[in-house]
This record gives sequence, structure tokens and C-alpha cells, in this order.
Amino acid sequence: MDSTPHGAAVTAAGFGVKGPRGWAFRNIGLNAAPGSLIVVQGPSGSGRTCLLLALTGRMKSAEGTAEVGGLPLPKKRAAVRSVTALAHVPGVAELDPALTVGEHLRERALLQGRFGGSLRALLRPRHERRAEARALVDAALTAAGLDLESLPKGIRTSVRDLERLEALRLSVALALIGGPRLLAVDDTDLKLSDDERAGAWAMLRGLAEAGTTVLAVCSEPPEDGEGVVLVRTGGRREPDVPKDAPGDSPTTADAAAGTVGGDNGNSGDSGDSENPADSAAGADASASKTGEDPANSQHDKQDRTDDDEEGAADALAEAGRA
Repeated sequence: MDSTPHGAAVTAAGFGVKGPRGWAFRNIGLNAAPGSLIVVQGPSGSGRTCLLLALTGRMKSAEGTAEVGGLPLPKKRAAVRSVTALAHVPGVAELDPALTVGEHLRERALLQGRFGGSLRALLRPRHERRAEARALVDAALTAAGLDLESLPKGIRTSVRDLERLEALRLSVALALIGGPRLLAVDDTDLKLSDDERAGAWAMLRGLAEAGTTVLAVCSEPPEDGEGVVLVRTGGRREPDVPKDAPGDSPTTADAAAGTVGGDNGNSGDSGDSENPADSAAGADASASKTGEDPANSQHDKQDRTDDDEEGAADALAEAGRA
């Protein structure tokens, strides 16, 4: 396989998406070269999927700047969608459990033949088009590491009978048929065993090394972080403050620490997480000075967390209706 990077470079600064009830994420920054493995880490409800959809042109950003393959977002969202592909995204790009592996592959190859090529390609003889479709499917299956002969019923195996890693590989293979410059994979490590997780990361690393830029959402990054561009969502967030409101504005150091929006997320930024016990103690001490009930202070923190999750959920709902 040609290892020349044909993937898309991805950059972002102060990037954010806002839903009707609050921010899904904000203050995200990254700088990834073509053929990079971009890992988005964060807890459920922290805006991970929203970030994936925004960077692939499926969701409109509300602040900051971003580019994918030199195409600015959100101005060139349609163009970004044409060079990106989604895999394993619940409610957006997911497998139909009632269909077989072969049916999924044939459907995707048919769509690629009808809408993924030029008019001249459609006018070629049928045997040439079929041969090209077979070549695309075979190459995608090989890149995703899915061996059809190892499945219980081969190509006739139903999706509901696939193991979790096999289903992930199939979803990735379907996305690769279109030859995307950026492949975005959601819930990469969801309910996978340690061995399966290692296999999934090996697959995605292989795709990146072959030249395709890969953006993968996960709860835990790969153990070997060499060459990984790490982006974290779910940092501490402050309530929105009007621009003309009195008071000091946050310092640059505060923003870099994630006190306003999510973590910066540049490659190699490991970031020390806050000790929960120290956080609770600090909240109690602050409440004591102001005469506030510590329990109420903790409830306020939980309310802000719930608002963040609601913002991410609302943004996802808007994307689904788009």
C-alpha cells in the first residue's frame, strides 16, 4: 500500500459548538499533520461526538476556527463532508443488525459507484465498474483487518452475529470504500476487552501510517501514545459571562488550564487532573467563607455538569435533524 500521506491536515483554535441549552464543547485546539492519528478522549456527555461531527462538517461550530485539508469550517462544511467519512457513530453512521456483511458491502459499493465518481466513470462498461468495485471492497477489508473467511457464515454473516471488534472493523471498512482523506471513528473502545482494544488501535494506527488521517473518539487513549495527537474534552467550565459584564476577564494561563471551556488538547499535553478530594475541600472552604451551605455548592457544580451534557445532547439532536 502506498504510504504517501494523502490524508487531510486538521487544525483548530478556540473551537466550540453550542446547543440550545449550553456549550457541547469549547476552547478546543489542535494541530495535526496529514496521516496523523488524532485521539479525542473524554467522559460520556463531554462533547466528544459533537467535536467529531463538527470537524467532519456534519455540525456547525459556534466559535473559533478550524480547517480540514485547508478547507475552513464552518464556511466549507459541504466540501469537508466530501473528503471525510464516518464510522461507528450511533444514530448517524451505524450498522443495520438485520443485514448481512455482504449486503452492507454491496450497498456501500453501489452508492460509491453511483455518487462517488465522475459521469465518465458511470459510462464505462459494466464489467469494468464491477471489477473496480470489487477492488475497492477488497482493499477496504484488508485495511480494516476484516477477514471474511473467519466469520461464522462468511460474507453471509448477519451483523447481529458479529463480535464487537468485527463490527467495528466492518464499519471502518465501509467508510474506507469512499477513499476519505479523514476517517472519523466514534466510541472506538466501547465495551472492548483489553486485547480487542489493542487490536482496534493497531488497525487505526495502520490506517494513519498508510496515509489516511484518523480521528478516533475514546474513553481511554492507547497505551503507546507515541505519535498520537491527543485532544481532551470535558474540562472544567465556567458559566457564560456577557462580554460587557463587569469584572476581570480570564487570564491566558487560566484559559490554557481549561478554566474556560475544554482542555487545549495539543499533542503531548498530558495535563494533571484535579484531585476530587481537594476540589471538594476547596468548595467547602469557599462556601464557609461566604456563608453558603457546602451541600448547595456541590449541587451547583452538578447542575453545571448537567448543563454541559444537555448542551452536547442538544447539539447532537440538531445534527440528526440536519
